[in-house]
Amino acid sequence: MRLLKCYIAFFSFACTYALPLCAQDAPATPAIPLHKIGQLKPKSTDEISASNWILGCETLDRDMTDYEQYKQYIAPLGIKMLRMQAGWAKTEKVKGRYDWAWLDKIIDDATSRGFQPWLETSYGNPIYPGGGGVNLSAGIPSSKEALEAWDKWVAALVTRYKGKVRDWEVWNEPNFGDNDINTAEQVADLNIRTAAIIKRIQPDARISGLAMGHIDLKYAETFFKYIHDRGKMGLFDNMTYHDYVYNPDSNYDHVRKLRELLDRFAPEVKLRQGENGSPSFSGGGRGALGDYDWTELSQAKWNTRRMLGDLGHDMMSSILGIIDMNYAVTAGPIKKLNVKGLIQSDSSKRAIRPKLAYSTMQHVTSVFDNSLVRIENLTPTFNSNAKTEAGEIKFSKSTDRSISVYGYRHFKTGKQLFAIWSDEAIPANTNEIRSVNFTFLNAQLDQPVWVDIITGGVFEIPQAMWKRVGNKMIFNDVPVYDAPVLIADKSLLNLK
Repeated sequence: MRLLKCYIAFFSFACTYALPLCAQDAPATPAIPLHKIGQLKPKSTDEISASNWILGCETLDRDMTDYEQYKQYIAPLGIKMLRMQAGWAKTEKVKGRYDWAWLDKIIDDATSRGFQPWLETSYGNPIYPGGGGVNLSAGIPSSKEALEAWDKWVAALVTRYKGKVRDWEVWNEPNFGDNDINTAEQVADLNIRTAAIIKRIQPDARISGLAMGHIDLKYAETFFKYIHDRGKMGLFDNMTYHDYVYNPDSNYDHVRKLRELLDRFAPEVKLRQGENGSPSFSGGGRGALGDYDWTELSQAKWNTRRMLGDLGHDMMSSILGIIDMNYAVTAGPIKKLNVKGLIQSDSSKRAIRPKLAYSTMQHVTSVFDNSLVRIENLTPTFNSNAKTEAGEIKFSKSTDRSISVYGYRHFKTGKQLFAIWSDEAIPANTNEIRSVNFTFLNAQLDQPVWVDIITGGVFEIPQAMWKRVGNKMIFNDVPVYDAPVLIADKSLLNLK
């Protein structure tokens, strides 16, 4: 691991408090022949109305993390929605008696800070025979007594929080580890009965179903068909998946197939990426992707590529998670610290310091909010002389290496930016820059600048590097590497 450097940084926002930060040395901006003109300024939660991002605050129900340790770190990330699990077993330890104190404290604090909890009703409760388990790979409630108790739990939960929680999810990763405990039909039935209770009590609730641990198309098809055949797809606002892959750009063909499958049964139901993240260092038994040689740099690259790749595919995107999770406190299949957090923690669950991935998320949310609209059908054409329709935006690049390019425009001004990164491999722990020429047709950039999302640095693109020729904007020797960079109109950036 690189040497750590402690320092104090202060964030100002509505509540006006300071956050002590002890962060890893940020990697130097890749060696590029550009003049730095500024730095992206983070936005706090109260500066945004909505965004594409969800922050994972999972496992509070199993005491793997401590909300009190990290709550002050959330607002500076510029994110509103928080994914949490409600914790039936933690709340009902004696049959028929609910102790809401722990969850009241979290929900009340989160909503008072302007956050929007996305609350999951799982897991099960072993005090009931057949009540299901409390960990990943655990079975869902199955006995008559347990299902009746589950119904009461869900009804009590929604009744208590319907004034503060609108977004709900049913059960986390029922297909985890390819277990054969939770069949797709059984899980679909639980989703239906749970969603029906929620809607009865809170008609305007938005409900997420499936929460698939990895994309299993056969499982998903059975799940969707079961719900469709019973006429219950209208209960759900979206279906979610968690597909952990080493190269965050390698699974979109699989996601496309899942979307096509959902379209067969419910084209109006959205698809959401409900949980994803990368470790910050290697070590077996640390959960998904744990056996690669990760560092904080490759974690930051992975997370930002996942966020912007999902945005480019029009899906809400959730990052796991705010802090490292101590999985060793449970009887689940993972026994070590899960180090996917944006904040470093340890076995005591204390917040030690933000990692590099924390500031890189701030850089993403600083730029990409609901003022930007994706440029649809942005396609590469290697013939820069190809004819296009009036106003149609296309691009060409000077390499046949795989590069992601997504375009966005401001909904009022029409000014644009393009997010670019090398997507052909797992994020590396070093920065290897290559120069690529791009031609954009019908692009709207008056003052183009180059932005490094990892460091947040904003750089002038000198006139010698770009020119207009008719409806073309030609950029020469654009620095590109395996983390997102932007060619953006300067007016779209929030600078310090």
